[in-house]
Amino acid sequence: MKNSETLAALQELIDVVAKLRSPDGGCPWDLVQTPETLTPYVIEEAYEVVDAINSGDKEAIAEELGDLLLQVVLQAQIAKEYQQFSLQEVAQGISQKLIRRHPHVFGDVSVQNVDEVRQNWEQIKAAEKGEPSPENQKLSTKLSSYARKLPPLMATMKISQKAAAVGFEWENIDGVWDKFHEELQEFHEALAHETPERQQAELGDLLFSILQLARWYNLDPSEALQETNQRFIQRFQKIEVFADRPLSDYTLEELEALWQQAKAQLEGDRGRKEKPMTNDQ
Repeated sequence: MKNSETLAALQELIDVVAKLRSPDGGCPWDLVQTPETLTPYVIEEAYEVVDAINSGDKEAIAEELGDLLLQVVLQAQIAKEYQQFSLQEVAQGISQKLIRRHPHVFGDVSVQNVDEVRQNWEQIKAAEKGEPSPENQKLSTKLSSYARKLPPLMATMKISQKAAAVGFEWENIDGVWDKFHEELQEFHEALAHETPERQQAELGDLLFSILQLARWYNLDPSEALQETNQRFIQRFQKIEVFADRPLSDYTLEELEALWQQAKAQLEGDRGRKEKPMTNDQ
């Protein structure tokens, strides 16, 4: 597609979104949206892009990227209505940022490897924001940034990794396990005797300690939880296949029996797939 055709397609999207937001014949749903109400959709669409990329389905990737692009255009349209900024300013801003942060491409800086590119990026970024260079920043400043900007699981791993790098770390894995058991006991006690606020705080401490175990064992908690979600769904699908009446008509004991049947069948299927082929097969 030629540049002119690309620009025409983008302009069409901009015009469609503007019409949806128009008080004169626009969409009632779009008209009541604010940047804040749209935030969940930004996150949802970003995750759906990642899922499409992981699937390798080119049509799905293109569709999900379109949905994510819609969120960018819609946010910019709302900002323009309030005379805050425009999509043009958004595009110009990111172009200028890329040029500034790639002096080895758009300037006369030489780099030898990816690490030097990353170091330059962080130094330029700090200078733009009027902050100390990364090596001179307080660690707490970096940790606060992770907590604000990253999903909780990812933020916890980043925070603990950076803290461990400066020596705030257990001497061995036994200390991590001791901390986990301590937090588990405190969570039990909070559930029995404390307010909901304290219970939630102790739950957070317990989750944090579990992620420290994941870090020590070099496990990815986000990937682990995603795999567990998939296993749960697969087993539930099997339950629905086995069931001969609505699930709400089953007792808990009957549902547990179906769950175990589904689990056994899926594990058997997985074992057969993983079994190596021999010359006799």
